[in-house]
Amino acid sequence: MAATLGLLGACAPMSPYEAVDSPAVRKTVESARTPGDHVALVTYFENLAAEMRIKAEEQRQLLQHFQEKSYLYGRQAQDRQSHTWALMNRYERAAKASIGKAASHRRLAAGLEQDERERYAVTGAGSARTPGTSRTGDARTRSSRHPPND
Repeated sequence: MAATLGLLGACAPMSPYEAVDSPAVRKTVESARTPGDHVALVTYFENLAAEMRIKAEEQRQLLQHFQEKSYLYGRQAQDRQSHTWALMNRYERAAKASIGKAASHRRLAAGLEQDERERYAVTGAGSARTPGTSRTGDARTRSSRHPPND
């Protein structure tokens, strides 16, 4: 799990899409095997979504400024508004994608944990018994389908 977080921490995203779907993130996602790996990915994607929301809000405030004070920017006002709106929209889409990936990894982690619990319940309760013995270890109960060989 620490290796997963280390690899994800080394990913310095250049753009919102690189942060959500870079080669390093894809490699980490593909190598996730344990519930802990998926929980680490959930944390990464949730933190990334929070960052993207903050950036989108910054762009929203900047867009509002450009709309209210367009007279300060002359001919460039419309270009700045369009560019800022596009960035805001891109950050919002990246946040949604990141939340979706976090939810997916949360489901995978829960499924793997459930599988481990079921596997533990089966192996933990039945590993001490041998076929044909009861839970206490004696051979007093056998199935009627398998009568003793006489």
